[in-house]
Amino acid sequence: MSIKLIAIDIDGTLLNNDRKITPGVYQALKAAEAQGVRIVLCTGRPLTGVQDLLSELDLFSETDYVITYNGSLVQKTKTKEIVSEFGLTHEEYLEVEMTARKLGVHLHVETQDTMYTANRDISPYTVYEAFLVNMPLKYRTPEEMTADLNIIKMMMIDEPELIDAIIPQLPTSLTERFNIVKSAPFFLEVLNKKAHKGAAVQKLAEELGISQAEVMAIGDNENDLTMVEYAGLGVAMANATENVKQAADVITASNEEDGVAKVINDYVLNELK
Repeated sequence: MSIKLIAIDIDGTLLNNDRKITPGVYQALKAAEAQGVRIVLCTGRPLTGVQDLLSELDLFSETDYVITYNGSLVQKTKTKEIVSEFGLTHEEYLEVEMTARKLGVHLHVETQDTMYTANRDISPYTVYEAFLVNMPLKYRTPEEMTADLNIIKMMMIDEPELIDAIIPQLPTSLTERFNIVKSAPFFLEVLNKKAHKGAAVQKLAEELGISQAEVMAIGDNENDLTMVEYAGLGVAMANATENVKQAADVITASNEEDGVAKVINDYVLNELK
């Protein structure tokens, strides 16, 4: 059965290490799109962090979609009409904020348009993330974080060795009630339990009348695992984590070697000839 939807992670997958879409990857994506295949960026970033890429790939038609916040939000790129959304409550924020303080790690949270941190010593990784996703960063104490804020995701952020050290210490009250996943060595994301890339891709495919067998998902990190497992053709980059490689049906070349282009050429464009 031919592929009708390709869900693609961004960092470490779509982009090379210079954070660029190479000409080979661009050409493969446009060739697939010209054959009627839907291209859907699927990322941990907010919408503000993918606008430039959506523009570069010209994915702003009435029928284009994007998956952001690691599956917490699925929406149309042009009208921003929401297909599905899974956010977090004020009480959940306070609980996770307190847990992060007890564990000695930094935390920031994101709404659809703003990043907030209650850390006076703002983590350089928070500053980096705000810059990367083109989002304003504001300092707010927990008492100043009001219940009307629509929090989409929370992130514990710190040095990789500290993040790895606190993961076994996370209380079961958190691990059982939230989807907690590493999206980078220094990012540990805390999401609504129903929010993950696999569920988001499945929801969008069903919305579009596309079967599981007609979906390809390409990723490299732990937050991509669920969509790689869901897809009819799950693809791991050569630079992927070991668990993503084990779950994948296919391992393509790395993000430095046009891995996205290679797998699209081999399994989509060749099939359409």
